[in-house]
Amino acid sequence: MFSSVITPPNDTKDKGSLYAEIHRNLQAVLTGETDLIANLANAAALLFWSLPAVNWAGFYLLNEQELVLGPFQGKIACVRIKVGKGVCGSAAEQRQTLVVANVHEFPGHIACDSASNSEIVLPIIRNDTLIGVLDIDSPEFARFDDNDKIELEKFVEILTTAIGRSATA
Repeated sequence: MFSSVITPPNDTKDKGSLYAEIHRNLQAVLTGETDLIANLANAAALLFWSLPAVNWAGFYLLNEQELVLGPFQGKIACVRIKVGKGVCGSAAEQRQTLVVANVHEFPGHIACDSASNSEIVLPIIRNDTLIGVLDIDSPEFARFDDNDKIELEKFVEILTTAIGRSATA
């Protein structure tokens, strides 16, 4: 499989090195695979098992005006989220990354897991079309910062390029 390609996470690495490794690993698992669900499943697992202090990582895919649960790692999650509702729906509606230091203070927060205290949600847009969002939760308050935002936006860019290839294959 990918055991010789995928580097296990190392908690002692600085964020820059950790994200560089995550990006390399994402490229490796996407290479040669065109199935959307398979690629999203591996991407969710990669983030969940590589990022420290994360209790949920996964995708919601746009279906009409709802985000529908896609591949993820973590506890059972909310299945449908209206665009414009909660952090995920707001990020989808605004088409921008949202970093929330304390989800309990976010107006209209949808609590799928009461253990989650902070969250980052990144829209996935291809050819100006919203595909869905990447959602990552943490039990720590203020877990995500500007560095996480920048590096996870790169992650989504790598993933979106692969999604684009799969749509034309």
